[in-house]
Amino acid sequence: MPGTDPILITGCSTGIGRAAAGRLIAAGHTVYATARDPQTLDPLAARGARVLRLDVTDARSMTEAVAVVESECGHVGTLVNNAGYGTYGPIEEVPVDDVRRQFETNVFGLGRLCQLVLPGMRRAGGGRIVNVSSMGGRLVLPAGGWYHASKYAVEALSDALRVEVAPFGVQVVLVEPGPVRSGFESVASATLAAAEGGSYPALRRRAAVLIRRVYRSPLAIDPDAAAAAVQRAVETGRPRPRYLITPAAKVLVTTRRLIGDRGWDAAMRLSHRWH
Repeated sequence: MPGTDPILITGCSTGIGRAAAGRLIAAGHTVYATARDPQTLDPLAARGARVLRLDVTDARSMTEAVAVVESECGHVGTLVNNAGYGTYGPIEEVPVDDVRRQFETNVFGLGRLCQLVLPGMRRAGGGRIVNVSSMGGRLVLPAGGWYHASKYAVEALSDALRVEVAPFGVQVVLVEPGPVRSGFESVASATLAAAEGGSYPALRRRAAVLIRRVYRSPLAIDPDAAAAAVQRAVETGRPRPRYLITPAAKVLVTTRRLIGDRGWDAAMRLSHRWH
């Protein structure tokens, strides 16, 4: 029933998070929209969202945000783990500190928020966790290995958690978008272009070109279309374990499964043509 349980969403300053918060507010839910900078949430506040500062790399801010929701509503009814970004570059050349920040945001922050909301959900006898992953958790593209590794980790955590918490009435759902025009491609392209020299300049250039091309093509969707899948994952009575969305994601994930490792490797070498 819309509005019965509070929904806590991370990463609402832009993109899928902002669009999902807007959709859920319009549907009558109590939405706690969060971001590192709460001022970016003013448009959502004007629509009725309750806004909080939450930085998934800051343990204290996560604890405080969950405590606010629980003090006002008893427990978090649904957690939407949406915050994330992509660090791109050849495995050999991405600085380890950048890798750590990637995992702090995409994996460890997500996992810690699950830990924080689950006691309240168990006391309430139910709840839902929606983890926004990616088609990048089901296949890997060159120059994206560290980002894909973080999304593979989200998939693994979600698969384990779904079974662990089912006896308590808690459901765990993955949303796996393909290309979404949310600014992700700008960050990824900038990361690829930032490094000078190195042993993979042609790979970096080719990967950046492909990312820009895909995100500017009809294969990419607007954030609101992705947010519609998040809304389904939140509202449906019996959610699927996974919602793979966008035609591009469905085609690529199916192709990856059918052609196997050697076939995929050959396709990636052909598409990137960097060496």
